Formats: sequence, C-alpha cells, structure tokens
Amino acid sequence: MAEKKKDRRTLKTQKALRDALAELLAEKKLEKITVQEIADKADVNRVTFYKHFLDVYDLYEKIEQETLVQLGMLVLQLEDLPAEELFPHMIGYIAENQMIFRMIFSPNNTGTLQNKLSKMLEGLFLKLESEKRGTALDNKELGYLCSYRAQGCLAVIARWVMGGYVDPQDLIGKTLSALDASTERLFEELSGSK
Repeated sequence: MAEKKKDRRTLKTQKALRDALAELLAEKKLEKITVQEIADKADVNRVTFYKHFLDVYDLYEKIEQETLVQLGMLVLQLEDLPAEELFPHMIGYIAENQMIFRMIFSPNNTGTLQNKLSKMLEGLFLKLESEKRGTALDNKELGYLCSYRAQGCLAVIARWVMGGYVDPQDLIGKTLSALDASTERLFEELSGSK
C-alpha cells in the first residue's frame, strides 16, 4: 500500500514539474529557464527536482518523448476512423493536455517537438493515403500533398492553442474535418487525372 502511495506521489510531482516547465515556456525561452524557477512554480524544492530529472533539458526531453508516444498511440488507435471522427478525438486529447500544447506551439519553444509532431502526422497521412490509393510511400506527389495536409492541420491547431482555447472544441474538429475533406478531394482529383 505504501508503494502505491509513493508511486502516486511521484507521478503527481513529475506532473507538477512538467506543467511548470510548460507554463514557463509560454513566457520565455528554454535556455533562460532555471531549475529553481521550475521548482518554485511546481511548489517543490530543487532537491526534489533532481530526484526526477538531471536538468531543465532532461525534463524537456522527457516531456517531448512522452508527448510523441502518447500522440502516436492515439493516432494509431484512430487511424481507421473517418476524419469527422478522428479530429474530434485529437482535439479532445489536446484540450486535456493544454499546458503541453501551449508549450509545443509557444514561440519560446525550440521547435523540435512541433517538427516531430508534423513529421508524425505527415507520415500517418502518407501511410493512410498510399494504402488507400495503392501507391508507393515514396510517391513524390503524394508526399507533398501529405506534407500540406499535416501543416494545415497543425496551423489550425496552433491558432486555437495560442488563442487560449477560446473557441469550442467541436468548431475546431469540424473545421479540421472540412479542410481535410477538401484535401481528400484534391487527392482524388490528382489520382483521377493520371
């Protein structure tokens, strides 16, 4: 029983430290953030911080890895859904992890997590479209279209996140679905013209 309490307490502390870094990244660049600032914002002491992470960069890398794994798992679970069902699930996940996504899209961020997120979405779209159309994954035209599709999705999400999540989730989900449907028609038109 004591072990479960310790695990819960450890998880709670790590979440507080992650949230603190995410919040600080909305205010300033990663290289300007100190361990003391993170510890103060998380309401823990520096020693507690060092029990969990080596430094600010280690914490950032752990957040990056965890976020990519969770998003990747979510996308894999949802990949067979039509866009009008997939995007609301993604938007729900983002809404549940608001601080992390503010960090991802913050101009103070290093941009690496946003780039990795973009590549992951692009890869997913490429896989889905190549399977659907029976084309090779290295098809250049398909690659460009999937890149456009991923960047468009991220642009809408970034605007929503950086706008403070003011607009309702269903509006963002519907917008993404409508834009994605337009991209889908473009795929079909290009495929039909050959």
